[in-house]
Amino acid sequence: MSHPHAQRLADLRAELARRGLAGFVVPLTDEHGSEYVADYAQRLMWISGFKGSAGSAIILADKAAVFVDGRYVIQVRDQVDGALFERVHLDGSSAFDWLAPRLKAGDRIGYDPRLHTPGWVEEARQLLSRKRAELVALSDNPIDSVWSDQPAPPPYPLRPHETALAGESAAKKRARLAAVLAEKGADAAVLTALDSIAWLFNVRGNDVDHTPVALSYALLHQNGQADLYIDEGKLDDDVRVHLGNEVSIKPYDSFYGSLGELGAGGRAVLADPATANAAVFEALKAGGAEIIHAADPCALPKACKNAAEIGGSVAAHLRDGAAVTNFLHWLDEEAPKGGLTEIGCVEKLLSFRQTIEGFRDTSFDTISGAGPNGAICHYRVSPESSRPLKAGELYLVDSGGQYPDGTTDITRTVPIGTVGDEERDRFTRVLKGHIALACARFPKGTTGAQLDAIARKPLWDAGLDYDHGTGHGVGSYLAVHEGPQRISKAPNAIALQPGMILSNEPGYYKDGGYGIRIENLVHVVADENEAERPFLRFETLTLAPIDRRLVKIDLLDADERAWLDGYHARVHQALAPLVDAGTRPWLAAMTAPLGA
Repeated sequence: MSHPHAQRLADLRAELARRGLAGFVVPLTDEHGSEYVADYAQRLMWISGFKGSAGSAIILADKAAVFVDGRYVIQVRDQVDGALFERVHLDGSSAFDWLAPRLKAGDRIGYDPRLHTPGWVEEARQLLSRKRAELVALSDNPIDSVWSDQPAPPPYPLRPHETALAGESAAKKRARLAAVLAEKGADAAVLTALDSIAWLFNVRGNDVDHTPVALSYALLHQNGQADLYIDEGKLDDDVRVHLGNEVSIKPYDSFYGSLGELGAGGRAVLADPATANAAVFEALKAGGAEIIHAADPCALPKACKNAAEIGGSVAAHLRDGAAVTNFLHWLDEEAPKGGLTEIGCVEKLLSFRQTIEGFRDTSFDTISGAGPNGAICHYRVSPESSRPLKAGELYLVDSGGQYPDGTTDITRTVPIGTVGDEERDRFTRVLKGHIALACARFPKGTTGAQLDAIARKPLWDAGLDYDHGTGHGVGSYLAVHEGPQRISKAPNAIALQPGMILSNEPGYYKDGGYGIRIENLVHVVADENEAERPFLRFETLTLAPIDRRLVKIDLLDADERAWLDGYHARVHQALAPLVDAGTRPWLAAMTAPLGA
């Protein structure tokens, strides 16, 4: 495992020494703060071998470490050579806690300002100054200097996204947000998040796996006009007509220079410190701009889906649910025979989705975990890690699709043969939490942080918990993980609003044993029931059977049983006409009322 990474580490250390640096910080992101990044930006994987979707590394002259959260502790152990990198679980700590005792006075630690937020830079600078060390912004990334076969940025074309699917023209969106800029006293706003740009201009791309976006930056001006910074090779006549004459096309590489010019005359420019990188703020500052620190103006409007987007999501979930149900039927027939593997199931599920009208891509790498691999929350199966599906074990599959009318994300946990009483108990407690959240009524102004405990209580009652959030926002043919809303223990000031799509995904994970997660997508709607003030509730979008063989009926109360029976009746009615003929009898049995 160590051979290529040992040489890469040696080459990078030589480059750092040549630059007079004692160390370098390697985050897992791109210039746009993306969760999923194109191959050219996979610097953490290239230097360390870690293939997870969140993490970082610090490289010093004689030591190095890779830092991950609880989702990746098993994965980092399997993928990163412990002789080259210390593998650090950030359990309430930060990478700075590892770095601090290893710093010496006079050390110069380099970072790429295009890959870090200004908040990170300030925290790092303060830490280093206490150790009389220096944080050094680099004009180019030293990994790029030693990565001889680094892929080029992707060349894929930009495509118009139909207004009928978007529900609002790009011109109307720009005018709506321009009014927001005027209210805030901003002459312009900097947009760096790829899904915000795709949403604002009603365009989609193919530059990032699983997320239909194009590498680009944008400036939105107070008059509703905009500048789009993008490789012009991505544009054909159709997309130029779609963008219209109020959008100026400029070279992608000219963006930071334009920020300096934008500040001339002390103009006020809005930029989001949570999403825009430190280089953006440095360029604005150097140009003399008055910087207004505020949230990305696209984030909240993008999260609150309009009627066309919700209608599209409903349609996408119908088609996707039929494909997933066909897969679950196939799995139920084939698994008892033996011979199935985690990676084979990923390929088979993909083949079912590929038959669906409009399927463009998976919305993330399918999580396919049998037995103990199911306990790895964000497990990514590889040929080396793939396990067979064995009788007596649980199998967890978390997957999604990208369609022009919507993005899906669904998790189902199924038994391979007969499983133990403990597994059924835990499954039922997860189900109880899922139902409690699905049925929640809450006053307008409620945040996801206030709802999170509802889904955990049945597990808490038994002294159990899980280490991930209960729900994340989901885009409309955009990012499967979308802010600003979420349902988690972590504080979040964003109130849930009608039109927001979120996941409902409590789980339970027994390290070395099994994993359980039940995930549907829901959207927020006004609650019509009588109340003293405006209330909201969730409507479930996802349609596929929840495995009733794992349910301990005596642990459910009457309302919970009624919810599951009602959900399954809806699943059967919606999907029976769409699934394969051979799947229909199985679907009928899997959606029969509990106890039937």
